[in-house]
Amino acid sequence: MVLLGTAQDGGVPQAGCAKSCCMTEFGGPTRHRNPVALGLTAEDGSRHLIEASRTLADQLIIWSTVDGEPLNKLDSIWLTHGHLGHIDGLGLFGCEAWGTEDIPLHASESMIRVVQSSPPLAPLFDNNHLIPTPFYSGKRVELTADLSVTPVKVPHRDEHTDTHAFLIEGPSKRLLFLPDHDSWTETLELHSADNPLSWLHSLFVDIVLLDGTFWSGEELGGHAQKIGHPPVEETLELLGIKGPSDPRVVFIHLNHTNPLHDESSAETARVRAMGWEVARQPMSFNL
Repeated sequence: MVLLGTAQDGGVPQAGCAKSCCMTEFGGPTRHRNPVALGLTAEDGSRHLIEASRTLADQLIIWSTVDGEPLNKLDSIWLTHGHLGHIDGLGLFGCEAWGTEDIPLHASESMIRVVQSSPPLAPLFDNNHLIPTPFYSGKRVELTADLSVTPVKVPHRDEHTDTHAFLIEGPSKRLLFLPDHDSWTETLELHSADNPLSWLHSLFVDIVLLDGTFWSGEELGGHAQKIGHPPVEETLELLGIKGPSDPRVVFIHLNHTNPLHDESSAETARVRAMGWEVARQPMSFNL
């Protein structure tokens, strides 16, 4: 499994940003961060993409470099929800670009309806570039004999579609992909859990790729608090110091303003000192 991007929907640098986080050597043209996506390569050689980013071409090159062979075929696509950076690459599968044939698009019923009702996207189904394949929360989908995905519903600004995390199970490990949710209070209440670690332990996960969009609620001039996403500062307080039986927690989906993008930042050092991790592009995980 390859992490094909680490950034929030806008990527880094982000359009319209003239601040140092996007214009310096750290955030400028030589240090691009793709929006979050995952590439799953099963033992039978099949390949499964999670999230359809506009940087798809770059992500496929990253994936093929890690795999060691060209990547010109996908066996399925999975979408967590309908926000910009997770779906704005869907059009690339159509006749104007890749022109794929009969790739199953695994998404919730509400996400399938969004594609079907969108004039620019509906031809993806009408012309059989993608095949609508609805999933249901809590229902496991076996992709191969050694790889399965179980959607897990989470609360997150569901203006157009609902939102799911994905519990991905390989031959020996389980990984939770949770790039977006609104708050720990809402997520834990939905899943009848007392705290993040008790919930993660109940899922028997070994690795968690976790929403780390904002470091604090003060980002974006304080507007981050209105957008949702639990700040990393809050998540660290809830997690505490990593224990020997705790899963790996890797923060992903970092907004362009998030100091965790910077390897040398005090915030990155704090995460690591507590035993947790910050995503880097690319990272590989063996399940």
